[in-house]
Amino acid sequence: MFKPLKILDEKHKILRQKSKEVKLPLSKEDKDTIKQIIKHLTYSQIEKYSEKYDLRPGMGLAFPQLGKLKRIIVIVYEYEEGKFQDYVIINPKIISHSEEMVALESGEGCLSVNREVEGHVPRYARITITGYDQDGEKITIRAREDLSVAFQHEVDHLEGILFFDRIDKKKPFFTEDEIRLI
Repeated sequence: MFKPLKILDEKHKILRQKSKEVKLPLSKEDKDTIKQIIKHLTYSQIEKYSEKYDLRPGMGLAFPQLGKLKRIIVIVYEYEEGKFQDYVIINPKIISHSEEMVALESGEGCLSVNREVEGHVPRYARITITGYDQDGEKITIRAREDLSVAFQHEVDHLEGILFFDRIDKKKPFFTEDEIRLI
């Protein structure tokens, strides 16, 4: 039985607070929440389910978006039509990044932001992120392009930062000469 998650709207003050480190091992409640997030994100990217359950497509979610100030992020990445890779990182830290910056050409969206926001969000083209998996094992992930953008977006949530905070109000759009658009 699938029940869509109740995702907080951008106006909720929890989204502007810094999340706390998570003690391992994970509680059963946190593990259950992770399972629900993975199902929600996967369904949101499959047209028949997104229509059936009225889900906005999304590939990532951070615990603060559910009102839980815990440093846990989940990304469900569709690497090929209908094939998904799940990433769950507890207490994530970006430990290195490229010099090169990129931005999503169409701009970023967020499941907590229920409106169109115009502008490019500058992000690192490649990052290395560490943290722990659901079993408490240390993990390191190297991400590039749109997956790198997704990780940075979700880590921002743990710091109380929303993507539009990173859009330059005076110059919201970049040209291809200024930043690589992906």
